[in-house]
Amino acid sequence: MNSGARNVLIAALFVLLAGYRANADGLFPGAEWHHMPAAEAGWSDAALAVAHQRANQLNTTALMVVAHGVVVVDWGETIKRTELASVRKSLLSALIGIAVAERKIALDSSLAQLGIDDNPPSLTDIEKQATVRMLLRGRSGVYHPALYETAAMAASRPPRGSHPPGTFWYYNNWDFNALGTIYEHAAGIGIYDALDRLIARPIGMQDYRPEDGQYVTGAASIHRAYPLRMSARDLARFALLYARGGVWAGRQVVPAEWVRESTRPYSTSDSSRGYGYLWWTPAPADPEASGRGPGLPAGTFFALGAGGQTAFVIPSKDLVIVSRVDRDLHLPAPTLTESVEVTRLILHAGGFAP
Repeated sequence: MNSGARNVLIAALFVLLAGYRANADGLFPGAEWHHMPAAEAGWSDAALAVAHQRANQLNTTALMVVAHGVVVVDWGETIKRTELASVRKSLLSALIGIAVAERKIALDSSLAQLGIDDNPPSLTDIEKQATVRMLLRGRSGVYHPALYETAAMAASRPPRGSHPPGTFWYYNNWDFNALGTIYEHAAGIGIYDALDRLIARPIGMQDYRPEDGQYVTGAASIHRAYPLRMSARDLARFALLYARGGVWAGRQVVPAEWVRESTRPYSTSDSSRGYGYLWWTPAPADPEASGRGPGLPAGTFFALGAGGQTAFVIPSKDLVIVSRVDRDLHLPAPTLTESVEVTRLILHAGGFAP
């Protein structure tokens, strides 16, 4: 059965399932995910076994595949809340998109206009010309010390004043932490409570609690980091929300234009990946193009965190693939190349061509 016929069959079957909601935007889980045996959905069990073996070799502790709103793969501890690492930044991007639509944040507001500074050595007048949009793209040119960054990030940080705002991409925790400050000041609510109210509840996250987030403070900067824990099955709901253009069961949770704008590449990173607004993409052919990476369908984008945290969103296939490594176990984590390898094996098992 080809993929088009299979998709029609799946839609026809699952629209009848209790607890599922269907509309023109597709099928959505209710209080619980519905699971369908992969073989019944037209996937190859033999090919999935190869993918499973490779995922196990890479210390994957939870992996979910959601096709057309239905779980066809559920491996490991998908209910356990584990550390998201930098996947948190894609969640903040969604919150900022909502605030932009509500006119609480203007993307071209500068740090000077917003009153954003830091402890000594404070920001220079030139650094304060960086805008919210530049911070979202990792292009602020502000290379002040930041909280919750690795030793490698600190060592690779460019010198202060080496690049004017907007001219240079650097994966900069100062940008991302300052965005948290900007959001909370503008929205009048903490990130963890906002995530609960504006995203987790509307899309029916089953495990998330605001107390799963704990701010990180320190002497390096006044801008707090905002790590949090989340289960694989809740992260899969967030990924499905983005695969569906910000819609959940007929409700526009995240503005559709923001989903499009934030998940296209504006820069090529030093590792040849593309970067949007706190989302990663395959490397673009040029900074303003929608790129594709080897073996990944066109239009793919993903949230990425240290220690093996990935959420691949493939809107063209109505597919999301979430993979986690429990950081509490201190396991060696896969590289992004290895995570992409597993993703490609899963795509092959589902009969999805790039």
